[in-house]
Amino acid sequence: MSDLVECRGLRKAYSSGTRRVEVLQGLDLAIARGELVAIVGESGVGKSTLLHLLGALDHLDGGTYLFDGADVAALGTAERAVFRNRKVGFVFQFHHLLPELTVLENTLLPALIGRAPRREAEERARGILDGLGLAEMRDQIPSELSGGEQQRAAVARALMTAQDLLLADEPTGNLDPVTADRVFEAFRAAQAERGLAAVVATHSLKLAGRCDRVMRLRNGILIRETPEALLALEASRA
Repeated sequence: MSDLVECRGLRKAYSSGTRRVEVLQGLDLAIARGELVAIVGESGVGKSTLLHLLGALDHLDGGTYLFDGADVAALGTAERAVFRNRKVGFVFQFHHLLPELTVLENTLLPALIGRAPRREAEERARGILDGLGLAEMRDQIPSELSGGEQQRAAVARALMTAQDLLLADEPTGNLDPVTADRVFEAFRAAQAERGLAAVVATHSLKLAGRCDRVMRLRNGILIRETPEALLALEASRA
């Protein structure tokens, strides 16, 4: 069986004034169905850029990206929108919750845009929110929540739409250790329930060490990290 995600030679650059910055320089990445992969690296090395490419939010400059055997670069604008809505869930560093909607409505919105039956979608949304400890906040609007609660609401929304792949950018960055564990367990539950694959960009070595595989992004390419290297790095930070 082929991998869900197959990236070969990915390249992405941005212009800064007269300077061209090569962020990804021939990056390779394969992700199996149901695999949870952590991406670690210093700030500014391109972790968010990689997630944007995997989620079809940005266009690659070179290389190939196959998702379930289909060439993502060949998708038109409308096809990319369908891909994002039906295949991929996003957890951004900034929550992007709609301020006028309740937590439940924010969680439901992508599923309803995708024309999922409301009763079925609402039942699923309530279950996800309960698992993330947000049962009592379902009817509150984002401004009534703490930063950590908003982050969990964003995770709930992503889990609603991620049929195949979850992309999470610092998903536990604003959370205390107990709540961060709860979020990670929600990822694992979705992995077990429907074979969801996930790519988690994180500075948390503890979170990374609990994933199935850890890759370090450095100089525009990915290098696999060993548990021993992670432990040594964590010790050096202490």
